Parts: sequence; structure tokens; C-alpha cells
Amino acid sequence: MVRKALSKPVALLLILLMALGSIAMWIVVPVFWIWLAAKLQEGKAQPTLGPYLLILVGIPVTMFAVAKALAQLNVAYGKVTGVTPRVRMQMPWHKSMRGERDSGHQATVLDVVMLVSVSIALVAFAIWFFLFAGSSLPT
Repeated sequence: MVRKALSKPVALLLILLMALGSIAMWIVVPVFWIWLAAKLQEGKAQPTLGPYLLILVGIPVTMFAVAKALAQLNVAYGKVTGVTPRVRMQMPWHKSMRGERDSGHQATVLDVVMLVSVSIALVAFAIWFFLFAGSSLPT
């Protein structure tokens, strides 16, 4: 009984951490690496290759680390709530062509959180691009 009472707040905390982590993965990580590269380049007349390579390597490595942490949060959520996702692996050539649409994948909380966070990131990018970025065309 006590475990059930504690599982809801812990589950909500895990969902909140997954939401923050997924938003960080799509927005905070790229902005941080671009900011860091800009700070390293600051004051130099000619741009160098170093900051570009830092961005090229730093963003994917950091995103991979955040994705691993999110996967661990998803596993912890499954343990707290007792929900374990079932994934049935089936090769495409074994699927029926008669219209069955069951993929065998049960959506997890992380799937939903990632979908929402990617949507938020895309909307934020669109707002920035169309409203705040300005035009690079000559006037």
C-alpha cells in the first residue's frame, strides 16, 4: 500500500525529468555548443576550423549521452509503475499484406515525451526563424 502511494509522485517526477531531458536534448545541447564555439572564436578576425569541429563532435556526443540517460529514466519509470513495454520484432517480409496495422510496439512514456519535445523544438525553431532571425538577403 505504501509503495503504491509513493509510486505516483515518483512516476510524475520521472516524467518531468524525461520532459526536461528531452527538451534539453533538442534545444539546450545545440545552443550550448554553438554558444561555446562562438565564445572560443570571439575576437579573432579569421574563423578557424576548431570551433566548427567542436560543434560537429560535441552535439552528437552530448545528445547520445542525454538519450542514454533518458532511456535509463524510462526503465526506472517502468520499474516504479510496473509497466514494461513489449516490443515484438518482426521482419517486414513476414508481415501480412492484408491490412493488419499492429506493429507490435507498445508506446512508452518516453515515446510520448520525445514526440511532444520534438514538436515543441520544431515550433520554437519556426518561431525564431520566421519572427526573430531576420533576413540575410541584401536590402
